[in-house]
Amino acid sequence: MKELVEVIARALVDDPDQVSITVTERGRTILLELHVAPADMGKVIGKQGRIAQAIRSVVKAASSREDKKVIVEIV
Repeated sequence: MKELVEVIARALVDDPDQVSITVTERGRTILLELHVAPADMGKVIGKQGRIAQAIRSVVKAASSREDKKVIVEIV
């Protein structure tokens, strides 16, 4: 999951070197915290949060195979 979010985020931002992801597992729940440069925050969130929601939807679809709940937070 981490690699999937990282590839998507790096494609969206102007400074892909600033993209980092922190993974925290708690039982069947995986928390992915996406960190980007402050100037790129709007590009990852999108208008009315549509890009962020699309990222979460793709990750949710990919995680259904592993029978785990994945939460993506943009920090």
